[in-house]
Amino acid sequence: MLMDVFTTTGDRAALLAHRRHTLSALFRDNAYPTLTVDAAHTHQSMDGFGFSLTGGSAMLIARLAPSARQDLLRELFTRDGRGIGVSFLRLTIGASDLSTKSYSYNDLPPGQTDFSLSRFDIMAGDEHVIPVLKDILSINPDIRIMASPWSAPPWMKDNGSFVGGSLKPDCYDVYARYLVRYLETMKSHGIPVHAMTLQNEPHNHKNDPSMVMTASAQADFIQNHIGPMLQKSGLNTQILCWDHNCDEPDYPVAVLSDPAVKRYVTGVAFHLYNGGPEALSQVQALHPDQKMYLTEQWVGADGNFRDDLAWHARNVFIGVMRNGGRAVLEWNLASDPACGPHTPGGEPHCVGALTIDDQSITRNVAYYLIGHAAKFIPPGSVRVESNDHDILRNVAFHTPDGRMVMMVLNDSDRNQRFNIRHGEKQATITLKAGAVSTCSWSAP
Repeated sequence: MLMDVFTTTGDRAALLAHRRHTLSALFRDNAYPTLTVDAAHTHQSMDGFGFSLTGGSAMLIARLAPSARQDLLRELFTRDGRGIGVSFLRLTIGASDLSTKSYSYNDLPPGQTDFSLSRFDIMAGDEHVIPVLKDILSINPDIRIMASPWSAPPWMKDNGSFVGGSLKPDCYDVYARYLVRYLETMKSHGIPVHAMTLQNEPHNHKNDPSMVMTASAQADFIQNHIGPMLQKSGLNTQILCWDHNCDEPDYPVAVLSDPAVKRYVTGVAFHLYNGGPEALSQVQALHPDQKMYLTEQWVGADGNFRDDLAWHARNVFIGVMRNGGRAVLEWNLASDPACGPHTPGGEPHCVGALTIDDQSITRNVAYYLIGHAAKFIPPGSVRVESNDHDILRNVAFHTPDGRMVMMVLNDSDRNQRFNIRHGEKQATITLKAGAVSTCSWSAP
């Protein structure tokens, strides 16, 4: 039996490079570490892997020549050939800081309000998002989509600004209707939104745009406004709470502590700019019925491929999935060579998974990281037990098409030779220092 091994090294000498190893039924004990896969011991099923399709990403992709754009989308959203199999996308409800400007779908001159939402306009800002999404759905109609707002319209906020401030209590109802209107309008365009968080980074008051939302405010908004309204709408969109860093697990725990709130919530969204992936396990231990998602992690312009590859593989992928994560989303899908576009007060140093310079496309570290997961671990794959190792960090899966998959990081400064053992079969592999491999073989 053959094992397919795809490897990316920190020096870029190998980028999802393919080799085959023999998975032999006849093996002898050796001195190398052994990673043992126990498919009988199962954990969570996976919902997917992907990126955020920001307004800036959609704009850069839309500007590619039609044939190049189609080729790129097939590469991103299929598993065939060079395709990396992206299976999950995050959208922004209104602008994120990686749009060209801050906007909502209901912007008004200062002093005006629109409680009837008569001036709601889904095309108010990032005009390329819906057309690009339609192209993506024509290629992969099963892709899972979630959405997150960075700010309510300023007229609904207590500071009247896109930056900071909180939702005014008398605007809870109209904001819930605004979010449901977004979901209904996207559905009318043939774009179903599977899940929604209620506020990106609710403790970040500095971003452009941003909005503060305390745990008690989010619980109130869920229980008394968006939860019942979404249920009444007949939409199937799920609600995820939190959507911020792993160093504050008390926030989602507080939101979920009231059964009247929790009945409307299906999961918790995390980022990993602070804290560790163990937070997912901490929350799920208290709320085992809730899904845990990692919905955002950026790559900064001051990083380097080698260190970013190892850190993200260790924490964002292996760490999150070993702690119950069902989805892993890197942040921005595409940026230009200057890390644009972004709002005037937005993050100016975010490197996309792709750098698009007019018609030239460069694939960066997040592209390969998602490729190592999405291409080989389709939705519905079930994580199975494998022994963790302080150097050979790993996570393993049984896929719906009958494959076993293991993602392995050599988290050391020297080459490592090791065994992968499954049942009565074993393969011996060498992995360079800091390199990542995804190994795949047929289950017996």
